[in-house]
Amino acid sequence: MFDLQGIGKLLVLVGLGVLLLGAMLWIGGRLGLGTLPGDIELSGERWGCYVPIASMIVLSLVLTLIVNLVIRILNR
Repeated sequence: MFDLQGIGKLLVLVGLGVLLLGAMLWIGGRLGLGTLPGDIELSGERWGCYVPIASMIVLSLVLTLIVNLVIRILNR
């Protein structure tokens, strides 16, 4: 009834994705991602709002490059 091999492969891929995301966040934090000059932080007495505009742009560029490289490697 259940395709255990397929579920197992999916769980391994999800685990690798979470591991990759965690590593990227860890390395990004060490490189200063989240504290770039274009990141906006507003706060009041009882509230706060953080909008990482510059960090999102840098992250978008890096992920675009990675995805394009993976696609080019897989299409060979």
